[in-house]
Amino acid sequence: MMRSRLLALGIGVGLLGATAVAAPAQAADVVSAPLTLSTADAQKVATFWLADGGANLRSATPHAPAVEVQGERTSGAVVPPGKAGLVTPVPPEADGELPRTSGKVFFVGADGRPHWCSGTAVQSQYRNLVATAAHCVYDMEGSPATVSKWAFVPGYSEGSTPSGLYVGKHAFVHGDFTQYGDHDRDFAFVTAYSGVVSSSSGALATNGRLVDIVGGQGLAFNQSTTPTVDVFGYPAGPHPDGTRPYTGETLERSTGQTFVMRLSAPPADQPIGVDSPFTGAGSLGASWLEGYSDDHRLGYLNGITTGVSDTDGDGRYDTGVSPYFDSGLYTIFRAAAASWTGRII
Repeated sequence: MMRSRLLALGIGVGLLGATAVAAPAQAADVVSAPLTLSTADAQKVATFWLADGGANLRSATPHAPAVEVQGERTSGAVVPPGKAGLVTPVPPEADGELPRTSGKVFFVGADGRPHWCSGTAVQSQYRNLVATAAHCVYDMEGSPATVSKWAFVPGYSEGSTPSGLYVGKHAFVHGDFTQYGDHDRDFAFVTAYSGVVSSSSGALATNGRLVDIVGGQGLAFNQSTTPTVDVFGYPAGPHPDGTRPYTGETLERSTGQTFVMRLSAPPADQPIGVDSPFTGAGSLGASWLEGYSDDHRLGYLNGITTGVSDTDGDGRYDTGVSPYFDSGLYTIFRAAAASWTGRII
């Protein structure tokens, strides 16, 4: 049970329950960029995705940069750079409504076409954060630049927006990602405006703050153990052998042990792997939840899929890869968590 886990950890359910901070926030590490410039701009983004019954949502294709990585599993141990910390998950405020934190991140890429990744709602002071891969916020083909028309749809399933659509306001990433494309820093936290839905007349109506509506996952960083995690995402691409077991239209879940990886391409200092059969395209940004409770549908985000690998060479992906969640990640989270958004209507 999630409650017993929280009590065992000695922390209560609250707005922001980080038990330890490994190091003071380093402002130079934080790169923040606006995704929308005004509420009027945000309204246009929402209309783009919700118009014509969500036609652009349904026509979007999975974002697929170079997500296949080359590497091997090791027996090495994680070396935390500081004290371990936790941010406590919270359920939605609405009575009887179970959290639906996982969803799709939608955006228009540099090619001018709509794409999507996976993402998840994370608890923070203003209940407005989405965690995903930095590649799902920044286009790294040329000079680093944010994508356009960024929005999050929690609980997405076959074109539906059951909990509304949440337009991104600001993106927060690590400077090593935008400057060097560092695979160890391929994570992002995005602040989102309160959600919107289409009324019967076609006009936009306010839904509510993201975490109030769907709940918010917790966050774990500087953890020394390698536990079992549950991976939630929307895989859609093929395996190397050409088989396509996933459609990307519904949320998928896999459960596996984590371990330290050694990558040859792209290089990374301390990547983490997980036993997972997810294919690459579509699962970029998928959440890794430690201590996940089926009763509460809550856990602690402790990884984000940034690549997949076929480590045994049988033509099928067997491993998801994530940056290690360390003090640097918490620095970016804390900067994003302090950013208020508000409504667009």
